[in-house]
Amino acid sequence: MTAQIKVEKRGTIAILTMSNPPANTWTRDTLVNLKEIVTELNLDKNIYSLVITGEGEKFFSAGADLNVFASGDKGIAADMSRVFGEAFETLSDFRGVSIAAINGFAMGGGLEVALACDIRIAEAQAQMALPEAKVGLLPCAGGTQNLAWLVGEGWAKRMILCGERLKADKALEIGLVEEVVETGSSLQAALALAEKVEQQSPVAVTACKALIQKGRFGTINSALPLERELFVTLFDSKDQTEGVNAFLEKRAPKWVNG
Repeated sequence: MTAQIKVEKRGTIAILTMSNPPANTWTRDTLVNLKEIVTELNLDKNIYSLVITGEGEKFFSAGADLNVFASGDKGIAADMSRVFGEAFETLSDFRGVSIAAINGFAMGGGLEVALACDIRIAEAQAQMALPEAKVGLLPCAGGTQNLAWLVGEGWAKRMILCGERLKADKALEIGLVEEVVETGSSLQAALALAEKVEQQSPVAVTACKALIQKGRFGTINSALPLERELFVTLFDSKDQTEGVNAFLEKRAPKWVNG
């Protein structure tokens, strides 16, 4: 496992730390590795949530190293866009809850990895942007779609088409992040939120997440029948029986993620 993505497991939480100084940029190897890590976490029934953050005090991630694209080689561009997309789409499809602890600058692919998460917590000094058009490129790892879904078309166009960089308070105001915390405390805040996930049935969380995200790709008329179908499907799980009986017996549930 590459040292550029450090993985630590604390109970039901996996902590992924991007570690590629000085700016925690993405490389082909780290993108492939991220996909592998999340795929492995999906198979670990003891993991209910993951938190991703950047190493150091200045950068969450500055995105891709532009040296990769300096040659203008379309083959390299095609390969990198593919691995970017596969990595972040795998993260978006993680069966549990994913939280980005944005501890500094989140630029380009650095913001796109946060956009692929379910929840974003930013430190007060953090700044966020999708500046690809400034160098003749575009956000190719979900940025144009995920940003517009979160903040609306107008703010997505301001950030992508006009190159506007946002500070944490403005990001909170427009819904790009869900919480702003003091400098140095994003990981602690993300872990506290992840601990709340332990109280939820992981099987139910997976079903709920799939339904919420389905709204991006279909109509409410197609989602509502599926909502009812998945509700009934939960009755095939041990966690459903445990959850209801634990409530009735006034005790904490013991989830088995199955």
